[in-house]
Amino acid sequence: MPLFICPNCGHRSEHTDRHAGFTTRAKGCARCGFGFLFEMLDDYYPAPDAAFFACDQQGRVISCGRGSFELTGLDDERVIGRPVAEVLGLRFDDGSDHVGTVLEWGVRAMRKPVEVNAEGDLPARATADLFPAYDEDGGMLVILTPSK
Repeated sequence: MPLFICPNCGHRSEHTDRHAGFTTRAKGCARCGFGFLFEMLDDYYPAPDAAFFACDQQGRVISCGRGSFELTGLDDERVIGRPVAEVLGLRFDDGSDHVGTVLEWGVRAMRKPVEVNAEGDLPARATADLFPAYDEDGGMLVILTPSK
């Protein structure tokens, strides 16, 4: 059975399909009521302090989930609608554009060391896991786990 994760609260669930009943409406989160879930191809457990950012097909943030304010100090109003790599100041250690790769190719990028330098905040080290949206709308889920 496919696994799903909520970008708002991080709740994991199993469903036979990504739609609610016989409609084409996306299945929402049973725990927090968020409007859509991301399908996971493999079992994935986010860290308790992970920050979630859901993005559209152009990489603009459409939702900030659990842990996002704690990591960046930015509230939803300052983040939503802006490119995720820009607003979070993401700089991957290997110099790659993992955000662009995930959006263009629809592949996952896992355990990528990154520096997060959100506006007005000090740089922080994190590990990024990026997941493409497997639906007709596209998009991406970015999960940042702060380094200890």
